[in-house]
Amino acid sequence: MFENKEHTAISDLGEFGLIKHLTTNFKIQHETSLKGVGDDAAVLDFKDQVLISTDLLLEGIHFDLAYVPLMHLGYKAVQVNLSDIYAMNGIATQITVSIGISSKFPLEAVEEIYKGIELACNKFNIDLIGGDTSSSKQGLVISVTSIGHAAAEDICYRNGAEEGDLICVSGDLGGAYVGLQILEREKQIFIENPQLQPDLEGKDYIIERQLKPEGRRDIVDLLAQMKIKPTSMIDVSDGLASEILHICTQSEKGCTLYEEKIPIDPMTYETARELGLDPTVCALNGGEDYELLFTIKQSDYAKLKNDVDISIIGHITDKNSGCNMISKSNISHEIKAQGWNAFKG
Repeated sequence: MFENKEHTAISDLGEFGLIKHLTTNFKIQHETSLKGVGDDAAVLDFKDQVLISTDLLLEGIHFDLAYVPLMHLGYKAVQVNLSDIYAMNGIATQITVSIGISSKFPLEAVEEIYKGIELACNKFNIDLIGGDTSSSKQGLVISVTSIGHAAAEDICYRNGAEEGDLICVSGDLGGAYVGLQILEREKQIFIENPQLQPDLEGKDYIIERQLKPEGRRDIVDLLAQMKIKPTSMIDVSDGLASEILHICTQSEKGCTLYEEKIPIDPMTYETARELGLDPTVCALNGGEDYELLFTIKQSDYAKLKNDVDISIIGHITDKNSGCNMISKSNISHEIKAQGWNAFKG
């Protein structure tokens, strides 16, 4: 980790000095990474099919530095990208990181971001193999590209769901969105009275769901151990409703979800109610949970029916039946995507 305690101007190092300084602690761990940081391009050698995904995080659009610690931001920037690889039933192995930095950030602030990146890389066995740094006049910009691999027969797409397949989701939903509402509430209170300290007591789980999400590599490993290949899969980044509609649209199928089966953590449920929100709506439309939503054949049901971290929440139907959710009061509602949209103000 870094030792700087002062405020150092990034210009003191220059671009190449900055890259060397920030990446010196990162070690190559995968035999597929022949050459990482330090040359004009990284060199990789894969025997499987290669999976690549990129995400862009913009200050003021995707994150608010009023309540997002820089180390958490670095960690999350990696996680949201690894999640896309896991959603293909693949194993993530490398990332590149590019950052645009405004003049308000000293070197020590950028080091905090890279501490978070390093923590994520170490936890999920990821090689940092390249990237870029630049000045930015529009605030902080982070772009991460994740690279992974899978055997051709193991890759899961969104378009493979079949009528009768069971719809499964890992973990629980809505926590990240409710955590964000708590952070936004405390920010507004602080703006009105800077003397007040944030009141986050008892909300640790949902705050962490928002600030420090975890990609579900463990679910990919678990499905492999169970010898289950999902017929379709996607990660829950924009809300359950949006994601199941992606699967149904690309598979040309319909679906039926059951509200009572949607996994919602008690803290998420209680806090949503405190804030005057419907917990089910938070799960359907909140997003940023980064759980895995997938479909399996009915013949695989017995293999995972007792796993406490996977919930079966519905089934795939024919296209003409549409996409519907059966409420707790046994009323059918059409599923509509109302998840977060980066292009809306």
